[in-house]
Amino acid sequence: MSANLDEIRARAHDAMAELLERAALRPGSLVVVGCSSSEIMGSSIGKGSTPEAAEAVYEAIEPLLTERALLLAAQCCEHLNRALIVERAAAERFGYEPVCVIPQPKAGGSWATAAWKHMSDPVAVEHVRAAAGLDIGSTLIGMHLKDVAVPVRLGVKFIGEAYVTAARTRPKLIGGKRAVYPESV
Repeated sequence: MSANLDEIRARAHDAMAELLERAALRPGSLVVVGCSSSEIMGSSIGKGSTPEAAEAVYEAIEPLLTERALLLAAQCCEHLNRALIVERAAAERFGYEPVCVIPQPKAGGSWATAAWKHMSDPVAVEHVRAAAGLDIGSTLIGMHLKDVAVPVRLGVKFIGEAYVTAARTRPKLIGGKRAVYPESV
């Protein structure tokens, strides 16, 4: 399994690095990640939770977020209504109210459990408005992105057996044809 985990780490790193490069996020932005360790390992979502695969993904992406001063929101599985694990400081900064639950591999998922384990002061929240996101295994992160999500087509299409999608967000364009918009949008 270790060679498999090395490949998972490498692909997760590459996917997140590409998303962060293309999304051009400001420090302090929130990035949501949904990850099905079951899908990574070739099982149907929710049917083969694999903590080692989730740990490998966390180990690959956390340093990329930290070096850019970005904040992680780790999405739980549907058994916890897709709640998110964030650092308490992030919840306070964005005004997200914590809810009372601790994720487990079979109730919250291995991914959220790994994030909880590694964060310094984790809390669960029900909703976030992230600036970008990475979805590993069709976990449906869209509900946690800001209003105007823009798909980001990554070079990495799979991590293990899990399909990978990504998105960044942009401000709403308002004002009609006479409006002027910044080129960076």
